[in-house]
Amino acid sequence: MSLISEAPVQARTDTRKQLGAFLRARRESLDPNRLGLPRSGRRRTPGLRREEVAMLADVGVTWYTWLEQGREVNPSASVLNAVAAALQCSPLETRHLFVLAGLVPQENLQLPQCEGVSAGTRRMLDSLMPQPASIQKPNFDIVAWNDSFCRLMGIDFATLPDADRNCIYQYLTNPTWRSRLNNPNALPTFVSYFRAAMAEHRGDAAWEDKLARFIAASSEFEALWHQRNDVRGVENQLKSFRHPLVGEFSLQQMYWYSAPRNGWRMLVYLPVDEAGEHALARLAEQPRAD
Repeated sequence: MSLISEAPVQARTDTRKQLGAFLRARRESLDPNRLGLPRSGRRRTPGLRREEVAMLADVGVTWYTWLEQGREVNPSASVLNAVAAALQCSPLETRHLFVLAGLVPQENLQLPQCEGVSAGTRRMLDSLMPQPASIQKPNFDIVAWNDSFCRLMGIDFATLPDADRNCIYQYLTNPTWRSRLNNPNALPTFVSYFRAAMAEHRGDAAWEDKLARFIAASSEFEALWHQRNDVRGVENQLKSFRHPLVGEFSLQQMYWYSAPRNGWRMLVYLPVDEAGEHALARLAEQPRAD
């Protein structure tokens, strides 16, 4: 068998293993007491037993075991929905299961994405100043920004090679970027974001190359990628920053999607108190990358 013909087979095998690992991680994260399951015998591992998941999903124990072991059992959409419900999966986690199982998610988000940044979009970013704003791809590439975003993160993005304009890569390789994010859980969060986004692009050379670059840049990233299976979707949240000129302050992170939800997105940081307003006002007075 040629290497070309072996590649799709290996990709399917890897995806089934990812599916099994994700199912196992979800099962082991659940508390049987909270689900009202009776205590029966001593549990050697945390979470639910496989037979309990099978019972809740109304599927065979052997079939579920094979699914979790990464065998090629080809679940239907209805059965996978039942498994997702039994495992208390969120909508994002359910979508992740469907993608790994090779099924079309119920909410099909694979719509055309915008391919360029127009002059109007750049004017819009500039009009938002002093609020920091940027346009990002699903893989966290930064394709457009305003001066306030440069000042916030301490980087002049115009001086970076295109391949380096990526939120995760900057966090992994740029001490300035990393120091501005006042969040000790930033890296695990980035890993869970990228895992969720990449599930729909597994086998895509560009995404695989991006993942390989992250792994090569950081052993921390590599360890989290192989050890954890949690997924998260990007969401609006309060983020804390640390800046050498203005100290610590918080900004509200807001996302807007120009077309499909898996397409490019605009990120804007908004002040929520006087400290944030003061910080952005002071930063607006500074050179771009300070």
